[in-house]
Amino acid sequence: MTSQPLNQPPEIPPELDRWNWGAFLLNWIWGIGNSVFIALLMFVPLVNIVMIFILGARGSRWAWRNRAWRDAEHFRSVQRKWAIAGVIIWACMIALISAFPMIMKSSDAYTMTMDAIRNDTAVEEALGSDIEAGFWVNGNISIEGGGTGTAYLNFSIAGSKGSGRAISHSVRINGIWEIRVLVVYPEGTTIPIVLENKGNVTIPGAPQDL
Repeated sequence: MTSQPLNQPPEIPPELDRWNWGAFLLNWIWGIGNSVFIALLMFVPLVNIVMIFILGARGSRWAWRNRAWRDAEHFRSVQRKWAIAGVIIWACMIALISAFPMIMKSSDAYTMTMDAIRNDTAVEEALGSDIEAGFWVNGNISIEGGGTGTAYLNFSIAGSKGSGRAISHSVRINGIWEIRVLVVYPEGTTIPIVLENKGNVTIPGAPQDL
């Protein structure tokens, strides 16, 4: 008995051979769902960058060949659902990433750190007044039971005279935050401004550790 192709015709109809947004947006997940296992090359560094676009361009062709479809409309319907799922997932991811800096900036640890920076005369002399932080805040804030917690923050700042980067470590004890280490690195100089160093941490380049 001779094997029959999954679909008739075996080659994808021209009207279906178009850019596949589901394959492009969901790559390896879409690949498993459509029996296009070459999509697993997404796990290979560097290759994955190119593979995203290859899947978008050739995904429809591969999916048509590798799975059984009742007809062209069935194929369109399924691929449309994959595309919608991809858009929804990426929209949610972008929303979460965009919200992360806002969440960090709404914390007491961040507010306290910015207040200390704005009220420091050495920072004002180096960067000027009206100091504001950049959009993105790196680091993490964790609050545990019993009112304890830790915060590590790393973000850019800029004033009327120049810009720099602030790095801080704060602890939360009995519900109250305290800055343990706070250092500002003005752009264009290797000498940091040490605002706080209660842990006697060695800070490279600082004239003296507080």
